[in-house]
Amino acid sequence: MLRKTEKGRLELRPGNRTLGQRERAILLLADGQQSEPQMAGLFTGDGRQLIDVLLERGYLERQGSGQAGKGHAKEIQHMPKSVLEPDPASTVGGHGDAFTGTRSLATARMFLFDLSERLFAPRDKALAARYRSALREARDAVAMLAVGREMIVDVEALAGSERADGISERLAKLLPVELLETMG
Repeated sequence: MLRKTEKGRLELRPGNRTLGQRERAILLLADGQQSEPQMAGLFTGDGRQLIDVLLERGYLERQGSGQAGKGHAKEIQHMPKSVLEPDPASTVGGHGDAFTGTRSLATARMFLFDLSERLFAPRDKALAARYRSALREARDAVAMLAVGREMIVDVEALAGSERADGISERLAKLLPVELLETMG
């Protein structure tokens, strides 16, 4: 089982983008719950190479290995204390609600419906209604992801890129693992 190191959690914070989307997707999955072989099979087998790079660069560690940050101790020593505290986004959603459920399209869809109600409805009722309708009409994963991407673009316009990044990362945590390739 793989998990994020302090450096990995820092990478996933809004505004910290040094890795590509595929590497970030692997980091999002590294929660100590997904098996390494399953993650290695992502991206038509390129997951293994991505995992190896993330392990080597200190973004990931094998659970129980005690190897986190090996070779990066000096780098971590000089980080401010606030950076080294546990990342609340890994266990708490953007709205402060803990999520311990199963990854599924239904969960992701409900998150998008909730986003529409909480963020868009108070500001633009027509836009919220358009998204509710689009989500109801989205009959498959591809259509739902397309609506989700449109919503994230509008979130960025309304609330800024940091908020949009946070919502995008939360959505990725709710989607089934096999769909993360589709998002890449």
